[in-house]
Amino acid sequence: MSDTPFRTLQEFVDGTPDLVEYFYNDTPGPYSRTRRSDVPPEVTNWRDEQRAWRESAVIFDQSHHMPELYLRGKDARALLTRLGVNSLANLAPGVAKQYICCNPDGYMIGECVLHDLGDDTFQLISGRPLQSWVRFNVATSGLDVTAEVDEATPDNPSGRRINFRFGMDGPNAGQIFNAVCEGGAPELKFFRTAKVRIAGVECMALRHGMAGHAGVELSGPYDDRETVLNALLAAGAPFGVKRGGSKAYFSAQYESGWIPHPLPAIYTGEAMRAYREWLPADEWETRFQLAGSFRAERIEDYYVNPLNVGYGKIIKFDHDFIGREALERMINEPHRDKVTLVWNKDDVTTIFRSMLEEGTPYKFMDLPVADYGFPPRDVVLSADGKRMIGLSTLAGYTVNERDILSLAMIDQADAKIGDDVLVVWGEPDGGSRKPRVERHQQFKVRAKIAPAPYASAVRKLKTAAV
Repeated sequence: MSDTPFRTLQEFVDGTPDLVEYFYNDTPGPYSRTRRSDVPPEVTNWRDEQRAWRESAVIFDQSHHMPELYLRGKDARALLTRLGVNSLANLAPGVAKQYICCNPDGYMIGECVLHDLGDDTFQLISGRPLQSWVRFNVATSGLDVTAEVDEATPDNPSGRRINFRFGMDGPNAGQIFNAVCEGGAPELKFFRTAKVRIAGVECMALRHGMAGHAGVELSGPYDDRETVLNALLAAGAPFGVKRGGSKAYFSAQYESGWIPHPLPAIYTGEAMRAYREWLPADEWETRFQLAGSFRAERIEDYYVNPLNVGYGKIIKFDHDFIGREALERMINEPHRDKVTLVWNKDDVTTIFRSMLEEGTPYKFMDLPVADYGFPPRDVVLSADGKRMIGLSTLAGYTVNERDILSLAMIDQADAKIGDDVLVVWGEPDGGSRKPRVERHQQFKVRAKIAPAPYASAVRKLKTAAV
């Protein structure tokens, strides 16, 4: 937790003259990837771990980095319906949702995975800013609903979780899942769940994956974590399964096209004041760490709407929800679309070569995860360098494509597949004060616009699921 002297987020906002300046230079970063990890960076090496989700199978330990929230009560569904842009008409045990909440102006507060556990109980996985927003509404709505938080391990003094969670993906993942389940694996469509038994342990299986195969996410009682993991590894050995570390895990998004954790749109506007006055100042919302060549004057310039990050098809106007009127306008107006940018290999080589030459180098590019903030934002220019047409985020390397890729939000009129653009890599004025940022120069990297998701198998899977 942070050591901020403020009691609430509103006090923090009132006491911070320039939010962009503070978030750009002086915050520690809210996420375990920048503070602490209970999963090793590499189990073997991240190149082989990346290859595993394309060529065999990989198992990721997701037990530590995602907070979870449990809602219980007869009004829990009504509350979730009022807050979410999704339709919950078909939400039931066995169905999962990518759940999204917005502020009244249609900008995202956050997203998470939502499960209906039955008996008026719901589970929200990951997406801490969204969970905080839901907890505020539980506390202030007067509805019959309660909230229980299971903190991520870095914020959890007990060091234990309610559930373990393992993600398995790759072309052999389905065969391993079938082999490890007592009685064989059930048939599951994308984002559907079922209860299974593995080594005598009852688990919930979610049909999910980042690589476009028959991936599965498995969860169950934390005390049974080692039993289930050992069973997965034993069943997976004939199929070439590998354990993945945190480096490979956080690089999967370049192929899958997922843009997680936007800056929550909560810092401005009278409509959000009551929330800011309720939220403690030691939460994630005072620790976000802006980075990249985009340096705006207003914090609002970092807000995104669901359309920008590829969630347009999730928005349903079959119910009243916070932000509905604004999104009804936005959906018919020009906006930015999510794409992948494929960086020019010669330009990437120039960035690396600068570390071997005299003078100030270009911004260091770590691999496989090259971004160095949370969230990162780099300026994208038209090919002639004369117009800003969008923002790049989440840059890194995938051995499966042998490319540096980044996800980007580009103006619709300029988001044409195959077109050339320029990505401004590195921060202005030699770099910010962030500890992970060395003195460097900026460099304009040539890139081509490609689809998101970039991996064809992932595009096929997600298209079939819509």
